[in-house]
Amino acid sequence: MLKNIRNDFPLLSSTNRAKPLVYLDSAATTQKPRQVIDAVSSFYESNNANVHRGIYQLSEQATKSYENVRKSVADFIGTADPRSIIFTSGTTESINLVAYAWGRKNLKPRDEILITEMEHHSNIVPWQLTTRETGANLRYIPILKNGTLDLSDPEKYFTKKTKLVSIIHQSNVFGTINPVKQIIDYAKSVGAITIVDAAQSVPHANINVEELGCDFLAFSGHKMLAPTGIGVLYGKTKILEEMIPFLGGGEMISSVSMESATWNEIPYKFEAGTPKIAQVIGLGAAIEYLNKIGMDDVQKHGQDLLKYALISLSNIPELTIYGDSTNRGAVISFNVDNVHPHDLAQFLDQDGIAVRAGHHCAQPIMTKLGLSSTTRASFYLYNTKKEIDALCESIVKTKNIFSI
Repeated sequence: MLKNIRNDFPLLSSTNRAKPLVYLDSAATTQKPRQVIDAVSSFYESNNANVHRGIYQLSEQATKSYENVRKSVADFIGTADPRSIIFTSGTTESINLVAYAWGRKNLKPRDEILITEMEHHSNIVPWQLTTRETGANLRYIPILKNGTLDLSDPEKYFTKKTKLVSIIHQSNVFGTINPVKQIIDYAKSVGAITIVDAAQSVPHANINVEELGCDFLAFSGHKMLAPTGIGVLYGKTKILEEMIPFLGGGEMISSVSMESATWNEIPYKFEAGTPKIAQVIGLGAAIEYLNKIGMDDVQKHGQDLLKYALISLSNIPELTIYGDSTNRGAVISFNVDNVHPHDLAQFLDQDGIAVRAGHHCAQPIMTKLGLSSTTRASFYLYNTKKEIDALCESIVKTKNIFSI
């Protein structure tokens, strides 16, 4: 089955530096299967029209396809109401939407926004901007040396001042899967709104927003086989209805005069302008592809690769792996003594191996670790243990070069 899966991805049969491509950077963006590529091409070739506007067959077909994906997304993350699904450009826009449309309306001086030291920059900077606008304070839950959150004294962080809690589900650096249900329960106990950054978790496991109980959840299509430029914000409909618009323009209005405007119903209130129609169609094809494989099997394959890679990398002398959570996803950050991560990534690239090197848009984590950067290998449903062997062999070769 794995061989058949790899055959669905055109780029995986290509070469890199005249070597077979070993793509180990799926935490940044995943490769796209032929089924997704064809779905996007087919839309442009046979069904291209704007949605919600045209009273003609082509537009009606495009609208139906577009709205069917909204239903597919709702089913995929376990909500019964498609109106709770807002299409955005990605996780970053989704979080900014909440920060602007909920935060600026509801937060006031001395209120507290609670995040963690583990966050991606897209779940830090929007809240920093929000505090400047509202006078609220930004607090964070620290991380421990093993790459997990310090929740030993939750009452220290969850207080009557806490109005919003925004947390990453799975770390893009450590792979740590945080106890978001527990954190959401803490937040509920003090009446706080909750947001889950699920960019790294939705592509790899069954996620059910109703079971989590979160108020908002954000993820990106390009990390789950879909095109770039498309993402999702899930929000409880009651909260969405009370929020102000994020962007103004066409589609998000009910009526407009030269003096004022009224807003469309949700979710369209938050989808101003011509939406990302082709990208949404691609997202639908990606969800269909993942459903066909089964998310349980996707998760199992990722865990098998993770366990194999942890053992294999641990056997390399002078290699340090960061993060030691017992509950983690298929992401490993590491460094090799006396080899800068950028140098290591460039040498791996000479062997056709693509990994990430840098701060991974998580500079507070690097500061906590006393590092400037790490090398990161991340795995998805199309990767193999043979590719992990190739990674380890190339690391050893590079380490030996730098030890001369």
